[in-house]
Amino acid sequence: MVSAREADQQKLVTKMSVQIKDHVQMPEWAKFVKTGMSRERQPEQADWYYLRSASVLRKIYNDGPVGVEKLRSYYGGLHRRGHKPARFAKGGGKLLRTILQQLETAGYVTKEKKGRLITPKGQKFVDGAAKLTK
Repeated sequence: MVSAREADQQKLVTKMSVQIKDHVQMPEWAKFVKTGMSRERQPEQADWYYLRSASVLRKIYNDGPVGVEKLRSYYGGLHRRGHKPARFAKGGGKLLRTILQQLETAGYVTKEKKGRLITPKGQKFVDGAAKLTK
């Protein structure tokens, strides 16, 4: 049996994003926002929100209790500041919070004191998607 840790991560996230569209809805404002301070424009892919929510679910599956701040630093990047040196900037927090809240209402994630943990239903979902990537 293939677990999510052994599967190809890019294939896993794309499979999960197709399946997660039934449980997660893209907010209206998400069409117009950047994903962080280090970005200059909004994403060009039409289904980027579902890819990001599948990636967040995989990150919670792998790293245990994860909070919004840790996810912000994971999805951050270099903020280019003209001719000044580039610095690291965190990703957007509201976007990640809404994804986590939607994953909670779907039953894939629970809120603990130290962050979000994956539920058995979420674990079954991720492992089922990992089987399909093989």
